[in-house]
Amino acid sequence: MTKQVGAPGTTLSRRQFVKATGTTGILGLAGCAAPTNTETNPSRAETATAAQQSGSSLPAAAKPKVVDVTDQGNAVTLRAVTSTLPVHPGDSMGGPIELPRVWAWQADDRAPSVPGPIIRTTEGEDVEVTLDNTDADMPHTVHFHGVRKTWENDGVPTTTGITVMPGEKHTYEIPANVPGTHLYHCHYQTHRHIDMGMYGIFRVDPEGYEQADQELFMTVKDWDSRLNRQMAGEDVSYSPRDRHPDVFTINGRAAPRTLHPEDGSPVLVSQGDTVRVHFANNGYMNHPIHTHNHRFRVVEKDGSRIPEVAQYEEDILNMAPAERKTIEFEADADPGIYLMHCHKVSHAMNGNSYPGGMVGGIVYESVMDSDVFAQLMEYAGYEG
Repeated sequence: MTKQVGAPGTTLSRRQFVKATGTTGILGLAGCAAPTNTETNPSRAETATAAQQSGSSLPAAAKPKVVDVTDQGNAVTLRAVTSTLPVHPGDSMGGPIELPRVWAWQADDRAPSVPGPIIRTTEGEDVEVTLDNTDADMPHTVHFHGVRKTWENDGVPTTTGITVMPGEKHTYEIPANVPGTHLYHCHYQTHRHIDMGMYGIFRVDPEGYEQADQELFMTVKDWDSRLNRQMAGEDVSYSPRDRHPDVFTINGRAAPRTLHPEDGSPVLVSQGDTVRVHFANNGYMNHPIHTHNHRFRVVEKDGSRIPEVAQYEEDILNMAPAERKTIEFEADADPGIYLMHCHKVSHAMNGNSYPGGMVGGIVYESVMDSDVFAQLMEYAGYEG
């Protein structure tokens, strides 16, 4: 199977990417020095990473991938897999940063990921989602936002009476009756389980849907690494009523790893492409995402199509917790490399190192063989 590169949803293959970057562009920068953190006080996340360098037998959570359930009979099985999250495994830009314990969603026999897999279907279908908790050591449930479903399929243990205990399986019937971009997450001890990584996107395409040239999915998330470290056994105090986020991610990665073509989620475009990005905020803070040199239109919000007369061009996308917005723009700027980042500047950092955190990028194919892009790939840990 050809490995896909770029943000989830893109169709660019690794072979196409390597051809676009060129041998010299990636490999010709021996000795290039990446930005380093010059501050003397490490962040909590960096301290956690140092404590984990002894090694872990847990699997590393991958970036999310699209699971088109219409190709598998509109059925999917989800499991929670205890994993680590390599937010930025390199040593550039304040790294390495790793969350030593997360609970990653696994779809069928695919790799576990944080965020969880993007479950995609078409309006009018009914999706069977089986939560397989047979190998788990704690209860879980699955709650889907947006769509209308029967009471017992709401996924909330305290109001439905249904909790999927360790050793059990349960199948939820989720009708795809509200087109748009939605969320799903565990609703057992929600405050803790979302913060441990149990969240994902549920996408319902409307009937007759036409995809853009590049159709991509982005989930932003703020983390207080004390929880993940505590769950990994570290003696550290944590309270959900007193969160102090110190790790900020796009699709589970922080810059510069966000720009890694295989492990990260860069927006890779060709001149003239129509680009549609489905954003979701699964964190507990607002995140204003700014796109450099590209103005966009918000065309969907929380599963509702925004009438064209109400759309206008903007360059800041502010998202509240659990909010979803879909943007569209044309890749018609001067070909280059342009940031796409949270404009709360402290969220664009790895500990005390700037830049980092919730920073991604829009990259034109025609500049992938440049020395500047090669330098970014070196920061991101891509070896070509």
